Amino acid sequence: MDMIAADDSASQVSDKIKDILYAKSAERVDAYKPTAANSLFGDQESADEIEAEVDAAAAVIAGQPETESETEVEDEAEE
Repeated sequence: MDMIAADDSASQVSDKIKDILYAKSAERVDAYKPTAANSLFGDQESADEIEAEVDAAAAVIAGQPETESETEVEDEAEE
């Protein structure tokens, strides 16, 4: 409004309005990114959990008996 009152050119006023609208829309997009990512990809497991599951599966495949810690990891993964 100040630019219109100051009798700035129409192109300058239009550019300023576009800049403001772009900034507001960018804020909204950034706010929705985590929600959209979680809905598309779900909650990602941590690397430690995945590594523990792989180690437990490798032990079973190799014919080694499961240890108590491996059983706990599997129980937590099922939940």
